[in-house]
Amino acid sequence: MAKIRTGRVAEQIKKELSQILQSEFKDPRVGFITLTGVDVTNDLSQAKVFLSVMGTEEQKEESLRTLTRASGFLRSELAKKIRLRVMPELLFKVDSSIDYGSHIEKLLHEIQEEEPDK
Repeated sequence: MAKIRTGRVAEQIKKELSQILQSEFKDPRVGFITLTGVDVTNDLSQAKVFLSVMGTEEQKEESLRTLTRASGFLRSELAKKIRLRVMPELLFKVDSSIDYGSHIEKLLHEIQEEEPDK
């Protein structure tokens, strides 16, 4: 039962946080980000927010630092939208799976161009 609840809470946090970042959070240091997932601990004390950032490594680090500094504001905004006894602490992590997938796709495309007869 607990896993079902944590899954629902994680999806709700992802939905509401992406809406907050899109409409209410206006910081020029944060680049184009996409929330890829949220993992919530069983006791709902922490939520790891995985995000993908478009740009250079420096832009990714700056966006991550800015979001980490603004985690208190984001938690308070989430608490206004989600009714929980205690709002989980937000931990932001960069998800590099999209970059890795595009790298693999590029390599496969290069291999296909080298061998046109097959």
